[in-house]
Amino acid sequence: MTPSWLDDFPRRIAELDGAHLRRRRRVVVPEAGGRMSVDGQSLLAFCSNDYLGLAAHPDLIEAACAGAREFGVGSGASPLVSGHSLANAALEQELADFVQMPRALYFYAGYTTNIGIIPALVGRDDAVFSDALNHACLIDGARLSRAQIHLYGHAEYGALETALAKSQARRKLVITDAVFSMDGDVADIPQLLALCERHDALLLIDDAHGFGILGPQGRGSLARVGLTAQRAPHRVLYMATLGKAAGVAGAFVAGHEPLIEWLLQKTRSYIFATAAPPMLASALRASLRLIEGDQWRRDHLNRLIAQLRGGLGALLRSTPWKLGVSTTAVQALVIGPNEQTLAVMDGLRERGIWVPAIRPPTVPEGTARLRIALSAAHSHADVDHLLLALAELAAKSVHTNSSNQQTDALA
Repeated sequence: MTPSWLDDFPRRIAELDGAHLRRRRRVVVPEAGGRMSVDGQSLLAFCSNDYLGLAAHPDLIEAACAGAREFGVGSGASPLVSGHSLANAALEQELADFVQMPRALYFYAGYTTNIGIIPALVGRDDAVFSDALNHACLIDGARLSRAQIHLYGHAEYGALETALAKSQARRKLVITDAVFSMDGDVADIPQLLALCERHDALLLIDDAHGFGILGPQGRGSLARVGLTAQRAPHRVLYMATLGKAAGVAGAFVAGHEPLIEWLLQKTRSYIFATAAPPMLASALRASLRLIEGDQWRRDHLNRLIAQLRGGLGALLRSTPWKLGVSTTAVQALVIGPNEQTLAVMDGLRERGIWVPAIRPPTVPEGTARLRIALSAAHSHADVDHLLLALAELAAKSVHTNSSNQQTDALA
């Protein structure tokens, strides 16, 4: 009997194990004060994108309960059939007002937003220009569009300009994260916009990790550089997720009226998917009020970022580990080899701290890392605890490497 390709899966899974690339889900339960139960163990967690500590806020919980009592727990249909509730409509208007754009479109998830809107904007005879470190949803959206994809090196805007100038495509789309999810650094939006204006391209900004954090009152990366409805030209499309700093779920895209109307008419992941439940829209409306009003959350978060980076700067002088250039809530501590990164992760867990290891293909080969995510729910004592634990593990790593080198020399 001819062997089936289905019989290959056990071997392929074993190969993942051998390369230290197999991922395992953990059963988690949120706890107060930046903590969570991970497989039954209470840990100080630096892994959540709940950057403002709003996910368990009583105002959001009460708003969700009130929304469920008024609208039920499901939407029942796609937005273009009967799923566009009163709560969803109100949220879209409030999101547009918050990011100072004429109109917004609310989606049930961030990933499906980008994989849907990119093919709605460009197709087979068009061109997409993508930063090499863009999130998977932008990459997959570009592939689904069937447009010609031009990949430029991370933040290499000279290479982007060359590619734009050479392209003969009538429709050009530049796609980029605003804050890069695995490194935490920020795109140069004014420079990107200038290139798009010069070469008649549309700029799509994914602000998943900047919305709620950056800019005046947390209005996002466009507001951070002074781009509002009055100053942002028609060639800017702004997308952000609502399951990170906003603390709930979903995403939205905002921009000028014709662009948003076109996306409503042509985005398959919007048209053919059940709408987000109105109870979530109710919670998000409460979240927007807190994001706008609670400046202390961003101030505290910025102080934690400075504390962590200052402590790591002193620590890294004695290790081969590297810290990225981020000044945002995402701090990448690059360890390098997969096995060593997993060992540091396990060492932190033994010390009561949970920071999952990020490995290829999420990041490039040889750059496995701890993606430290800070939250306004953390305290300065929490950051001190993390720094002390990393110092102990760094000293242990240096000692182990030194011993191994001595053994190799004797051999």
